[in-house]
Amino acid sequence: MGKTETLDRSQLEQAIVKALDNNKFCSLGTVEGGKPKVRYMALFNDGMNIHLATDRKTHKVDELKDNPNAYLLLGYEVGGTKEVLEVEATVQITADEGLRKQVWNDSLKKWFSGPDDPDYVILDVNPTRIEYVGQQTERQVWTK
Repeated sequence: MGKTETLDRSQLEQAIVKALDNNKFCSLGTVEGGKPKVRYMALFNDGMNIHLATDRKTHKVDELKDNPNAYLLLGYEVGGTKEVLEVEATVQITADEGLRKQVWNDSLKKWFSGPDDPDYVILDVNPTRIEYVGQQTERQVWTK
């Protein structure tokens, strides 16, 4: 086994942002009826600010209204950087116009008429704890 390193908080945050930038899909876990429910989502980020686009009429929106706690898993994709992030978070459902325009891209046209579509909402993910595993680093934990 190779040597692993420990990152300081600033380095860890930089590594987390790099992993978010390099992985455009994640698994989102919510709670439905007391049981976990997981689905794949496209991930959008601005630094450590994480956003997911969805339709306001989906089960996940109802689940998050009932229980805003969520879990994201991303990384270790074929051809990816092999980093893994496990994100514990609370999620706010928002129709903030500025955020909707910031996240909007043409790939969303499959589901929405545009950034002003009334069904288009953003899941604003507020991480409280992130576990990071890189190729040359030990498992490390970032907390808010």
